[in-house]
Amino acid sequence: MNEEQVVIGIDGGGTVTRVMVCNLRGHVLSYIERGSASFYKDENAVQNVQGAISEALRQANRTNDHVQALVAGIAGFDAPNDLEWITPLTDLPGLTCPKWHVNDAVSAHSGALMGEPGIVVIAGTGSIIVGITEDGQFIRNYDFHHYAASAARFIAYDAVYEILAGNTDDADQELVHAMLAHWEVSSVDELAAAAKKGFAGDRRERDKQFGEFAPAITAAAAQGSTVAIRVCNRAIDQMKVGIELIAASFASSKVRVTFIGSVANSPYFLEKLGQQLSRGNRKQFSVMEPQLSPVIGSVLLALKNLNIPIDSNVIGNLQIELSK
Repeated sequence: MNEEQVVIGIDGGGTVTRVMVCNLRGHVLSYIERGSASFYKDENAVQNVQGAISEALRQANRTNDHVQALVAGIAGFDAPNDLEWITPLTDLPGLTCPKWHVNDAVSAHSGALMGEPGIVVIAGTGSIIVGITEDGQFIRNYDFHHYAASAARFIAYDAVYEILAGNTDDADQELVHAMLAHWEVSSVDELAAAAKKGFAGDRRERDKQFGEFAPAITAAAAQGSTVAIRVCNRAIDQMKVGIELIAASFASSKVRVTFIGSVANSPYFLEKLGQQLSRGNRKQFSVMEPQLSPVIGSVLLALKNLNIPIDSNVIGNLQIELSK
């Protein structure tokens, strides 16, 4: 095995792109973070991803010729025609290795459950629920035309609408103050005036502004805000429905579930969704921590595509990076 040869794993999220370069034994040579990989979130997505790849190779002291395979998990890759904007993300001059582009949930599942049967719930910048069954079926909640509105921007939009509609009580005062400060207005009436104008004119900027407020909502729910609890519980109910839609295709009565993303891993969501799943309708759910990160999941897929065995040594080398 040529020690100079490497693979590249990419976790291209709606907020952050993560690029990892590893040799064929799983030793991590470099790791880079840059901006969004999603065309829908950032018009500079191509520059973000290509720049991260170039810098990761430079830090790994490798060239394009050393790369044997690249796997990129990209947020927003939901249909074949999405390749029109996804393929250019990794189309660097001279990088001619085999490349595989998948939805970022595929990479997340590969890392979190290491290809074993189970369900991964992603809720952060975006939202998707995916499962791999015992017989290898890959199932998304999207396949049912189901969407759990649990992405950061959606719970923020929901909370703003609730407050503008006047559905508040004394427990919501701190959340209201935080909301006014975030949108730099002095009253709910001023916020309503901004809302009538559509908030920010640019959709990307507007979604980013809403998404950045989501941590305040999940924190407020944990602190007892009535609005925040109502908004978060609606999202959690939708997530549970999506999980159980997918779980119905599993043969086993017990299904493993893991959570990825800032919303899904907020203390409130972890506690309440865990409680909901403990009362599953047709399955018993075992909530577990992700074993490896999505970017490592992409590395594993790249190694598998080269028919390199994923043995305990490879996993051990990758886990060293995870523990840093």
